[in-house]
Formats: sequence, C-alpha cells, structure tokens
Amino acid sequence: MITALNQLVDLVEEHLGEELDVRAIARASGTTEYHLRRMFSSLAGMPLSEYVRRRRMTIAAADIVRGEDDLLNIAVRHGYGSTEAFGRAFRAVHGASLRDVRRDGGPLRTQPQLRFRLTVEGSIPMDTRIVDRPAFRLVGHTARVPLIRQGTNPHIQQHITTLPKEENLRLKALGDTDPSGLLQVCDDLDPDRTDGSELTYMHGVATRVGTPVPDDLDTIEVPAGRWAVFRTTGRFPDALQQTWAATVSEWFPSNPWRSRPGPEFVAMLEHADDFSTATCELWLPVEST
Repeated sequence: MITALNQLVDLVEEHLGEELDVRAIARASGTTEYHLRRMFSSLAGMPLSEYVRRRRMTIAAADIVRGEDDLLNIAVRHGYGSTEAFGRAFRAVHGASLRDVRRDGGPLRTQPQLRFRLTVEGSIPMDTRIVDRPAFRLVGHTARVPLIRQGTNPHIQQHITTLPKEENLRLKALGDTDPSGLLQVCDDLDPDRTDGSELTYMHGVATRVGTPVPDDLDTIEVPAGRWAVFRTTGRFPDALQQTWAATVSEWFPSNPWRSRPGPEFVAMLEHADDFSTATCELWLPVEST
C-alpha cells in the first residue's frame, strides 16, 4: 500500500493539469479506488482532491510570479477553463488574489510533494478478529450529519441526547444478532473522508433480516460480508480514536485486507458510569486484497 500511495503521488505530479483516473491507478496497484482514497486521506490528513488542488496552486504560483504568460493561459495549463475559477481556487489556497501575487510576489502557501514512508511501530499488539457475517439489518434512529475528523461531533451528540432514555431499552430489546447492544453507526461515508462531508449516523442495534421493525425506526440493509473487529479498552473516546487511526497507519498496511464500502460501527461492551473509560469493538467492512 505504501508503494501504491507513492505511485499515486508521482502520477499527480505528472498530470497536475489533467483529470486523474484514480480508479485505473488503483486497479494497476491491485487495490480499489475506495480503499486507495481512504488510505490516502487518513494518512495524509487531507482528501486526495485537496492535495491535488494545493499542488496545482503551488506550481501555478511560480508561473504567476514569473509573469511571463497571461492569466488565462496559466489557468488553462493548470486545468481550469476560466481565470475566475482559477482565481477562486488560487485564493482558497494562498489567501491572496492572482493580481496581488503577480504584483507583490506573495503571500504564498506551499504544499510540498508528499512522500509516504513505512515507520517501525506496532509495538503494542492490536486485538483483532475477522468475522464473516450473513446479511443483517441495522435498526434505529438516523440523522444526516457532517463529518468531523477530530474530537467530539456535536451533531451526533445532539442526535443522541434528543432521544428519550426509555428508547435505548426498546432498541436493546429489538436487537437479536451480533454485534449485540447499542451501536454507533456511520454509513454513506465519503471515501476521501473530507471534513464537512455528510454521512448517515444511526443510533441503533443489529437485527436479523426477518425481524419485524416498528414503523417509526429507520433501517440500513447490510449485505453478507467480512468484517475486521478491533477491541479497545481505555479512556473514552481517546482509546477508540487511537485504535481507529492505527487501523490505517498500522493494521491495513501489515495485513492482506483492504477496506470496502459499507457501514462502520462501534459496539459499546462496557463503560464507566460517567463514560470516562470504556471497552468497545470497532467493526470495519473489509475484503481480501
């Protein structure tokens, strides 16, 4: 995977002014576009599309400062059909207009070319198991919320706190298959994991396909598939977030599995009364490489 990511970075440099065929690149690397985009975003800390935009504007800035060509020709050379669209993208990266930078030589914000390297980590074993599950349903209360990569998501917190406490008891009674207990479900995730992109969040439980579902509850149909299940114990949500990050930086590069589209969810197994510590299971949909 490290090799595939570096090949992707090299191709970005070779085709900065063109549309990048990520699917073809992934296929040539023996993986999927979904997995490649997810690994890039998680390890680079930004979506692939944002990295491409920053690199384009970094190279374009040199053309602007040199002043040897008109703005429209520079815009077209870097993949934009008009100076207006090019100018908006340029300002979003550099915080200054094309004409200001041409006149003053700055300010400029440079995006260095990325290079992924394997570091020796993983001194703490990850408690993981691979599970094959038949088709099942996720049942509960959903909401469309923005993705927030770090810290607590207040939109999710608001969704949960608006539910009456007795609703948790009703949901628990409805759940009749693994994973058991109340689940925190994220579905329809952008493979780039772009901050602010919308996802479907569900507070619910897992049921068999044939289990009757009350009309006031939402459902997510989950086809049969394979899951990597990571158990984590410690401060909540810190230990869970660290494990989630380690699946990308350590587990996926070291194992013959890749992520696939599908809901990701957390099962809360045990927790302190104040939720300061907890034992959780993180379920991620995977397939063989």
